[in-house]
Amino acid sequence: MKTVLIIGVVILIGLVGRESMFVVNEAEQALVIRLGRPVAAFNANGQEAGLHFKRPFTDSVDIYSRKILDLDMERSPLTAADRERIEIDAFMRYRINDPQKFRERLRNLARGEATLTAIMSNVLRDVVATVPSQDVISGQRAEIMRRVQVGVENEVSAQDLGVEVIDIRIKRAELPSNIRNRVFERMIAERGQEAQRIRSEGEERAREIRANANRQVRVIQAEAEAEAKRIRGDADAQATAIYAEAFGRDPEFYRFYRSLQAYETAVRAGTPIIVPADSEFFRYFQNLDGGDGN
Repeated sequence: MKTVLIIGVVILIGLVGRESMFVVNEAEQALVIRLGRPVAAFNANGQEAGLHFKRPFTDSVDIYSRKILDLDMERSPLTAADRERIEIDAFMRYRINDPQKFRERLRNLARGEATLTAIMSNVLRDVVATVPSQDVISGQRAEIMRRVQVGVENEVSAQDLGVEVIDIRIKRAELPSNIRNRVFERMIAERGQEAQRIRSEGEERAREIRANANRQVRVIQAEAEAEAKRIRGDADAQATAIYAEAFGRDPEFYRFYRSLQAYETAVRAGTPIIVPADSEFFRYFQNLDGGDGN
């Protein structure tokens, strides 16, 4: 009988000891629940991992991950600003940063993910409704995701869910197969019209630039010709003044110089010239001393 009692006491001590202790690893955080109410949290900041104690039989422990969790939103059709339906797959990455608030507001992980999915779906629907379908599919996706994340963060903060939103991304966005070809054809036509408009504007701008360049060329040429005429006029006037001064000092030299110019103009290689020996044209050749023969 005594042996049975000792064994019973040992078993009871073991049960009490087991019910009094729990272990939290580095990737977890724990919430101690006493009679249905949270009373303590451990390792929410990543510095309390290890062995902890609780009241036996009256306390229970809820374990939550400290890791970043992934939440996939099922593909859902949304309406874009141009009234086209778009099928979108999106996902959220989040972390439980306050397990007590998370349990108070959401009770458990399944309900928490359902609430987060609903919030993301509503915000995504509101944002997509303001954006044309072609931008959702191939254009401003980064800006759309930024707006969605800001909206989800604001809603999660307003509801005080104990959750930190890390990231939100669209995995795939496409048109339903029954309208995809029609929308793509319309998008191609719109892009063609836009390209034609840009080409027309470019050609018009090119014509304006060429016309302006031609006007500038004509103005520059006219100014250059006027300047050249002015310079030539000034040079001719200076040359005439120099010639007049030089020839005025020696009229005979002037006549000799003019005769040389006449010879240069009239006498060319291979050109026969027949003139009398006493011709006035060759008077400077009639006197070997260089006089004019008079």
